[in-house]
Amino acid sequence: MGGVTSSIAAKFAFFPPNPPSYTVIADTEVDGRLSIPEVPKKDNVDVLKLRTRRGSEIVAVYVKYRKPTGTMLYSHGNAADLGQMFELFVELSRRLHLNVMGYDYSGYGQSTGKPTEYNTYADIDAAYKCLKERYGVKDEQLILYGQSVGSGPTVDLASRTPGLRGVVLHSPILSGLRVLYPVKRTFWFDIYKNIDKIGMVNCPVLVIHGTTDEVVDCSHGKQLWELCKEKYEPLWISGGGHCNLELYQEFIKHLKKFVQAISNSKATANGSGKDSEEKTENQSNAAKESEGGTSDANELVADLPEASRNSLDSSLEKSKKTNQPEKSRMSTDHVDRFRRKKGLIW
Repeated sequence: MGGVTSSIAAKFAFFPPNPPSYTVIADTEVDGRLSIPEVPKKDNVDVLKLRTRRGSEIVAVYVKYRKPTGTMLYSHGNAADLGQMFELFVELSRRLHLNVMGYDYSGYGQSTGKPTEYNTYADIDAAYKCLKERYGVKDEQLILYGQSVGSGPTVDLASRTPGLRGVVLHSPILSGLRVLYPVKRTFWFDIYKNIDKIGMVNCPVLVIHGTTDEVVDCSHGKQLWELCKEKYEPLWISGGGHCNLELYQEFIKHLKKFVQAISNSKATANGSGKDSEEKTENQSNAAKESEGGTSDANELVADLPEASRNSLDSSLEKSKKTNQPEKSRMSTDHVDRFRRKKGLIW
């Protein structure tokens, strides 16, 4: 069974959108600055091409917030690329008061190379290196965010980087093989062995998972949370699936609470009065944003354009119930086809 299972995991672990949802062009009038014509043009967004240690050239976007309290490095899920994720990155930057970098794995979008486990490790390392060398981001300012299959490169980097501010695991997997079979031990041919690496993560970890996730069972998130060294209050979204968690009211509220908590904790530990003043100002701004009885979650859903609503491998249609998230339609033929094959879209 081992050889067969290994080939299945290797074949279906990655499913980049085909064709890609975006292109990258160079603006000859602005010193060759790169842009993505399929998404809204914004002055606070850099489009980058990064060379990895394994020879791929990956595409990344860096969204800058005017007075950031930190930086988030976002590793997206399967069957998505930067064109679909772009507006979500912009909204997360605005809601959380963070700079946000997202990147495409090798073989995704306009990134060269092939999508493999070890290429994704090199991909996230290239993005991390860019944040440090080009933008001066320090480890204690950095929050890693891994969604679904993106939890693999996220946990791997976090296990090797002791001084991070925090980690968010959104619908994470214990390992690739464990999505397919309820195995009790780790086999050599398994991929993304998060279950074996999470104990080496030395920063606060927030786990978010839907209780009715049919692709990656909620037990994956719960077991990873139990194995964390520094646990933060998890969020188990009742009724949440695999591709619609950001549309629940508690999602953005809890995520914002986590970001503020670890920011305040880091400022206190560093004894930085300036940082504390900036955090207070940003918290005040956050309170103003919520005045008038409008929740962050409702604003997030209302403001996200269609591009970002497709970011989690799905298209979304409005629910008749105002207190429920929009219904995920999982509309692409590819997702439907592969979900029938044991739910391999992580």
